[in-house]
Amino acid sequence: MALKVLQFITKRQWLGLIAFILLVIVATGFVDEFLFRPQVKPFLLSSGSFVQTIVASGHVESPNRISISAQITGTVADVPVIEGQDVVKGQLLIQLENTELHAALRQAQASEQLALSNLRQLREVKTPIAIQTHVQAEVNFNSAKKNLERILELYAQGFVGATVKDEAERAFQIAKSQLQIGQQQLVSLEPGGSELALAQATINQAHAASESAEARLRYSIIQAPKSGTLIMRNVEAGDGVVPGKVLMSLSPTGDIQLLVQIDEKNIKWLHVNQMALVSADAYPNQKFQAQLVAINPRIDLQRGSVEVKLTVKNPPIELKQDMTVSVDIEANRIDNALLIPVSAVHDFVTQAPWVFLIQEGVAKKRLIGLGIESQGLVQVLSGLSAGDWVVPVQSAEVRDGLPVRVMP
Repeated sequence: MALKVLQFITKRQWLGLIAFILLVIVATGFVDEFLFRPQVKPFLLSSGSFVQTIVASGHVESPNRISISAQITGTVADVPVIEGQDVVKGQLLIQLENTELHAALRQAQASEQLALSNLRQLREVKTPIAIQTHVQAEVNFNSAKKNLERILELYAQGFVGATVKDEAERAFQIAKSQLQIGQQQLVSLEPGGSELALAQATINQAHAASESAEARLRYSIIQAPKSGTLIMRNVEAGDGVVPGKVLMSLSPTGDIQLLVQIDEKNIKWLHVNQMALVSADAYPNQKFQAQLVAINPRIDLQRGSVEVKLTVKNPPIELKQDMTVSVDIEANRIDNALLIPVSAVHDFVTQAPWVFLIQEGVAKKRLIGLGIESQGLVQVLSGLSAGDWVVPVQSAEVRDGLPVRVMP
């Protein structure tokens, strides 16, 4: 009986020992599985369309900002517009004092009328008189000539003396001179003649003076050359102005231009007609399209950048002159690209980038080939396949060949 009890106790102890051993084994595996293996949240590689964008900032600028200035020296009488106001082409911007200019114009116009009256007098009075004078001089000349011929015949026959002959010759010379004078006066009054040309030149001079006075009077009224928005006003009533001094700046209505600085390392991705997505920093949720129209061939040495210009065809009404904007330029697009976060790549900037690839619960170091990068993602060219799991770089406790626990 005692032997049976001993045998029974021994069997129970034996079973207990076996159970304890199994429990230790299971517990040891559990601890190894859940306590000693690094816990990671890997990235799943997938393929899809990959758009590489160049992100930069710039500002709004009108492509034809117009500086408004006076063309004559004067005093400002009125400024009927304010800064920020929308104006239309031809609208009055600045009025200068013009009392003296009006007087100068009236004087010039009067001088022109006097010159025209002189020409009319030449045509209506002097020319007919000159014609009649020439006709009379010609009659007198012919009469004196015939009389001289008759006296010379009588003198040759001895019927008259030398005194009569000399008197006839003198009368002939006088008639001849009067005829020549009449001819010259008539020629000067004909088209192309000196007196008529002088009268016409006087008219032209007076007309030019009148136009000059009229232009100066127009210059006293400064109008908007184009429709747009006044972005600067630096003049008040009573101010003295001189030619060349900028009084206002006008941003014309129409296309708006964006000036953006792009890092020189991205020049190879830029080309004319590229599309970009833009937002003003003041309205970050309002996106609009812009088109790249020019690339400056010069590099800014201080900033290491190149200036590009983009045109906005239909700018939003909120977009104002000199606003700061953020620009995303689409540089490249790849379909069915294998993508991985940059945060999963070790030695990303070296010639031998690599990742920890999870295979059957074990992290394994894998060298990979990379392509283009944009917005935190990079294209994988070799070393990985779609569906692979890779460990983030920040998982510092992961080692090559070390088992890991994968979090969902």
